[in-house]
Amino acid sequence: MSKTPRTRPRRQLQHREHQWIATEITIKLAVNGLLSMIAIVTLIKLLPYQFSQQQKLREVAVEVQETEKRVNELRDNFSRNFDPHQIKKVMEEQSPRVEPNQRRIFWLN
Repeated sequence: MSKTPRTRPRRQLQHREHQWIATEITIKLAVNGLLSMIAIVTLIKLLPYQFSQQQKLREVAVEVQETEKRVNELRDNFSRNFDPHQIKKVMEEQSPRVEPNQRRIFWLN
């Protein structure tokens, strides 16, 4: 049983095609693996930056809460100062004068 010249080149041609396909797949896997490694390293390098930004965000949020408290206090005080029903009380608190029918009391030790 001798091999015919026709089948031999066909098998070699198929073998070469399989080699090229295997080489192509190997190159694609290597390039994709390299890109994946670059992406992972880049993400690892970005983690400290993300943590610092989150810390700054927390600090800003705390400052915003403190400022909102202060604004609310000032708003309440503003409303109180310009409320016509409380003008007399505010004037008494801010002025050293006393109405004629009132007396000042000084506490002594």
